[in-house]
Amino acid sequence: MNTIITSKIILTTLIPMITGLLVMFSGKKPNLRDSWSTLGAIITFVSVLNFLPIILDGQQLQYTLFELYPGISVKLNLDALGVVFALVASFLWILASLYCVGYMRGLDEHAQTRFYVCYAVSVGAAMGAAFAGNLFTLYLFYEIVSIFTYPLVMHHQDEEGYAGAKKYIVYLMFTSKAFLLPAMVIIYVLCGTLDFNTANVAQGIFPAEADRFVVGIAYLLCLFGFAKSGIMPLHNWLPDAMVAPTPVSALLHAVVVVKVGVFSTCRVMLSIFGTNILHETGLGIFTAYFVSFTILTASVIALTKTNLKARLAYSTVSQLSYIILGVAMLTPNSITGGLIHIANHAFAKITLFFAAGCIFVASGKKDITEMGGLGKRMPFTMMAFGVASLGMIGAPPVGGFVTKWYLALGTMDIHNWILLCVLLASSLLNAGYFVPVFLQAFFGKPLPADEGLTGSLEKKPLILFMVVPLVITGTISVLIGIYPDLFLDLINLMVKS
Repeated sequence: MNTIITSKIILTTLIPMITGLLVMFSGKKPNLRDSWSTLGAIITFVSVLNFLPIILDGQQLQYTLFELYPGISVKLNLDALGVVFALVASFLWILASLYCVGYMRGLDEHAQTRFYVCYAVSVGAAMGAAFAGNLFTLYLFYEIVSIFTYPLVMHHQDEEGYAGAKKYIVYLMFTSKAFLLPAMVIIYVLCGTLDFNTANVAQGIFPAEADRFVVGIAYLLCLFGFAKSGIMPLHNWLPDAMVAPTPVSALLHAVVVVKVGVFSTCRVMLSIFGTNILHETGLGIFTAYFVSFTILTASVIALTKTNLKARLAYSTVSQLSYIILGVAMLTPNSITGGLIHIANHAFAKITLFFAAGCIFVASGKKDITEMGGLGKRMPFTMMAFGVASLGMIGAPPVGGFVTKWYLALGTMDIHNWILLCVLLASSLLNAGYFVPVFLQAFFGKPLPADEGLTGSLEKKPLILFMVVPLVITGTISVLIGIYPDLFLDLINLMVKS
């Protein structure tokens, strides 16, 4: 695999950071401030898109900024897995920036400049994580994401917001310090480097003589150190972070935070440990069973929630583990299913959160039991919600079907009927907590106070800023299901390396 040394890849991580500065200096001019956010998102996406032909050609891009110690450096490397995450995150930032205009102005939210600055820097850190060439660089950007999303979680600055933000930062900072730092020390002592092996997912970086017990300890520390991936029991920060504004929830659940978590976990599994060691030590199948518990338990909890954002939060906890489950089964089919879910889940879940925010801004409703009749007054919003729900369930032709198809093939590759049953049961549970929302909106009886109300809630100019992005993301969820070739081609480059 040919590696191109170029400093151009630094620019992609800097564009969102520069955007944050421009937003900060334009705080007194709201129209200009919001325009910088959208323009920065577009330029970031175009920058990533510019690298796509090179990656599809089987090459990688690399640049070392500086070396701190032999084997420990700040190093960027863009390969197929990184470009999948970067493409998804940068594209969704464009739509999220438009959506934020409708939401933040529609509710006349305070501290909008701070909001947009932190949003931009968080996306920039996510780009850095996608481009990270070693575990040390990945760790740095992982922490920047935590720091700059903290003000977003506590945005409302009320008692509930401060409590949710405190739990958020304590969970993420404690696990990264208590688990990831010791893991990096162990890996460095055993390997003499923290650089990823992006050329061969089977081999990893550990020498043949490395003590397998110590390797197992390092693996478990990494697995639980990336708490952003939402694996139980280190998931409680995620539902509590729902006190944030809905665009932040979308950022947390679809674009940046949890995706950085599962991306980091998958990157370490494939580019540090490698499939050979995970198979040899049994750590792969252990992880598959462990995250299966999260998939099923979180789905059951989601069934009990009537607050829409809370239900979506537990859905995220469940859905993230599909990504890790696919990689943990260690077959080409399962890894493909897991990694493509980074894109499939992102587009479907951001649609769901966009819809939840649109419902709240237009009607003030948060509880599912209060949404009777909304389907007729917000048809585009609820239809997009229905399409995205099918993606979460795994029904064709939405992208989630591609995910579960490859995951199911993976279970058959390893002849594991237990994991196949987990997939089937989780799909039924997904239907159990998504379908009632759709049915309530279109066939449920409106509340007495809403009876007799007519007219669309989607015609207000600010609401249009919210409806258009969610219709686009819902449509793309279907297009990925019908034509997943781009992401499959990229993932195949990684799987077959």
